[in-house]
Amino acid sequence: MELVAKGWSALQEVDRVIDYADRNDTRLIPLLRGAKENFELDNMNTHARYWLARMHFKYHVPGACKAIGAALLIEAANMGDADAQYELGCKLRVDNEHVQSDQQSFYYLEKAVDQLHPGALYLLGAVYLAGDCVKKDVTSAMWCFHRASEKGHAGAAIACGSLLLKGVEIPEVVTRFSTTGKLRKKGGNIKQDLLKLAKEKFQIAAEAGNDLGFRWLKHLSDEMGRKESKQR
Repeated sequence: MELVAKGWSALQEVDRVIDYADRNDTRLIPLLRGAKENFELDNMNTHARYWLARMHFKYHVPGACKAIGAALLIEAANMGDADAQYELGCKLRVDNEHVQSDQQSFYYLEKAVDQLHPGALYLLGAVYLAGDCVKKDVTSAMWCFHRASEKGHAGAAIACGSLLLKGVEIPEVVTRFSTTGKLRKKGGNIKQDLLKLAKEKFQIAAEAGNDLGFRWLKHLSDEMGRKESKQR
């Protein structure tokens, strides 16, 4: 893991300056070469293979080859790395417009979801919500969005909060031991409870720096203010 950490640290430095430098800037080469060497030295580590695959795809590193990157990504995914499974699932959906690869994509996304990968949870939730390649299932979509939001995924938090405001409840299987589940059993005000939960989701998005989260919080605050004014 020390080698992976060194390689990742070098890539972080590249990402910090790459937007302000030319992609072929020779000053980046030592950092990229160092990262690549560290990942290659620990190539039995599944996460090292994942990062090495990313280098072949994303960075202008000496010896970069997308075919090698694809092979490494598939290996890391099949070895159980959740990040690799998620990225491979995304690439199979996006990079193969003329190839029927949806089932393969869905297979790897589900593998990543089994490990509660937030990005995979969000994407699978969107698939279920839209009924894309699968039967539309709002309950499953809500489960995915809720789980991803618990891990700080801003997009999932927004999606979950929006569905809550539409009256879609979080599946009981994930609320059984929560305050929501207790209120449901006691016959509490479900509408108010869903509103409270929605605010919590938008707060998660706002804390992640998502502008839409701030807008939703302001909208709900303004709505509550208008209702209070009418009651007076």
